Amino acid sequence: MRQSTSSPLFDLGRRVKAAGRAVARSSSAVRDDALLVAADLIDERSDAILAANAVDVTRATGAGADATSLDRLRLDAGRVAAMAAGLRDVAALPDPVGEVVEGWVRPNGLRVERVRIPLGVIGIIYENRPNVTSDAAGLCLKSGNAVLLRGSSSAISTNTVVAAALRDGLVKAGLPVDAIALVDDTTRAGAVEFMQLTGIIDCLIPRGGSSLVASIEEHATVPYVVDGIGNCHVYVDAGADLAMAEAIVVNAKTQRPGVCNAAESLVVHRDVAPTFLPRVALALAGVTLVGDEASRAIVPAMGAATEEDFAGEFLGPTLSVAVVDDLDAAIDHITRYGSGHSEAIVTRDIAAAGRFTAEIDAAAVVVNASTRFIDGGELGLGAEIGISTQKLHARGPMGLRELTSIRFVVTGTGQVRT
Repeated sequence: MRQSTSSPLFDLGRRVKAAGRAVARSSSAVRDDALLVAADLIDERSDAILAANAVDVTRATGAGADATSLDRLRLDAGRVAAMAAGLRDVAALPDPVGEVVEGWVRPNGLRVERVRIPLGVIGIIYENRPNVTSDAAGLCLKSGNAVLLRGSSSAISTNTVVAAALRDGLVKAGLPVDAIALVDDTTRAGAVEFMQLTGIIDCLIPRGGSSLVASIEEHATVPYVVDGIGNCHVYVDAGADLAMAEAIVVNAKTQRPGVCNAAESLVVHRDVAPTFLPRVALALAGVTLVGDEASRAIVPAMGAATEEDFAGEFLGPTLSVAVVDDLDAAIDHITRYGSGHSEAIVTRDIAAAGRFTAEIDAAAVVVNASTRFIDGGELGLGAEIGISTQKLHARGPMGLRELTSIRFVVTGTGQVRT
């Protein structure tokens, strides 16, 4: 299908592209000022944001949205304050733009440097979570990019009010208002057009479930980074401290079960399964356990797991369980069913931990800690725009540096090639 260059969305994209050039050449101080002003405006407009969010939640509830979707959609005063605080935190981070990654001098005297530059226009397409509006815009602006935001219909009222505060922050700091723009067309056709804004969007980042990722893979004609599905495992090895393992599993599953770095599967070594599974089942009160034959023989109340259970993402209070004979079998199980997001091992065996971190193919591997730490803020990035499960351009939590590209800058004194 030939792309239209006269649609309202394409016209908006062109304005964002033009604004992006001004952002790229702006100083870090100006961009920080825009973020700080926007943070103050979000605080000042908290009541208006919450009122708009109440409209969205009421509409979503009436449409039959499930508990996980409503949790992601719903804001309270604390979450709005956290959005403002997040913008201030991003403003305080070091500016990646202009950073010299490495440099060297050639025998002929040429000085070669690799320097970070903005990507240009970042397109964010996301579901439910209105905090993504401020988080994504803040990271994109800090890293010298313009951003085109396309949220879901369920959060359109909230996103509109939040985006207005962000855009007012730009104007007050002297930056073009269209450096941050929200698409108001939330139709499926509009989403496909958004994914095909060739020449406008330099990098597309989806924030949502498997259906959104599948749509990106089917329709996108612009470069994209997949914020992947989080079928995260915790493997309890024969050499595990079982009290530690229990605390890690409970935290990874229940601290916030509706997010991508929550554990969806528990894998247990056969030597410790008879002791560990009954105690962790008791500790996971309120979580539905579904398992293989070996795990159900130990905990008879556990339901039977299907292939879909082992391969899927529950995003709620359900956990699949498998008992394995050894570390090799654990690695095989995770390789078969994992999504490449985050995988954890609990063990006191240094050799087992080393093999796990070397052989598991995931964006993040964790030793003796919860998968919930695979988050930009928790890992010291300040914030993240998503967690990439791809291997090119960016992998794992994507912070400011992952929103830049590298340019070669070559400086000479008149050299010519012979």
